[in-house]
Amino acid sequence: MDPFTLTTGRLLLRAVGPHDTDAVYEAAQDADIQRWTTIPSPYLREHAEGFTHQLVPDGWADGSMFTFGVFLPMGALAGMLSFSPRSPGVGEVGFWAAKEHRGNGYITEAVTAVSRWAFTRLSVDRVEWRAEVGNTGSRAVAERAGFTIEGTLRSAISNKGTRRDCWIGSLLPSDLGLPSASPYLPSS
Repeated sequence: MDPFTLTTGRLLLRAVGPHDTDAVYEAAQDADIQRWTTIPSPYLREHAEGFTHQLVPDGWADGSMFTFGVFLPMGALAGMLSFSPRSPGVGEVGFWAAKEHRGNGYITEAVTAVSRWAFTRLSVDRVEWRAEVGNTGSRAVAERAGFTIEGTLRSAISNKGTRRDCWIGSLLPSDLGLPSASPYLPSS
């Protein structure tokens, strides 16, 4: 799939490229981003170059991961968000916020926009979110975006070579007032 842009009332979501390497590198120097995400730590310039020059374009080209830079109208990078198809009808969202732009609802807005896109354009019926237990900032974004926290999965993620417990949540099309691509029969 060719990269495209999504817009919200306050944001521009687009694929990052080589011209964004400096902004990605600078934002990823934040200790919280390195602690709570699976990016390398320390995060070197070569990591940012590999991300913007190869990982992001390759993910778009083969449909394995759609990565959007979350930009403010004046061009500042507010965060990063990726959507990865997992199994038929299911995808996973991951994100981080640049330190100076946390607390403004930008990532919540971006998660909602990308989830709406996945539901309407990719026929996804479930968007999952996972974060290491203790990452309260990520959990707050997921809850504000409408995700239902479903529980804790033991040893379900690996971060820098260590298995860790994670929270898992889901967002369904009906949570955003959208129809499902497939019939859904809830248990209760």
